[in-house]
Amino acid sequence: MLINWTAPDYVYLVCGKTDLRKGIDGLAMVIAENYGLELYNNSLFLFCGSRNDRFKGLFWDGEGFILLYKRFENGRLKWPRYSQEAKQLSNKQIKWLLAGLDPLPVKQIKPAKPGSFY
Repeated sequence: MLINWTAPDYVYLVCGKTDLRKGIDGLAMVIAENYGLELYNNSLFLFCGSRNDRFKGLFWDGEGFILLYKRFENGRLKWPRYSQEAKQLSNKQIKWLLAGLDPLPVKQIKPAKPGSFY
């Protein structure tokens, strides 16, 4: 693998659908115009099209952009489609995404309060 998913300082998942026919310049423009995020600060941006079995990544390595493309032969990603925003992912959420789990669950379990037993 060309890039260690946990090496970038920031990993952003671009929710919704992105036209994966876009190349480096097109994807960089999507980030700059729609989300206002910094492209050159050791960030990895992940994009998914209408098919959930493939995605693209855009990463600045200090000298130029790297365009990553991954296609799963068995299985699909659980890509968030419910919003048009870029969400920052933790290392755990990246692993969830690559395992086919939803990295951005809509409903989370609330932590238990001490002494609140039935």
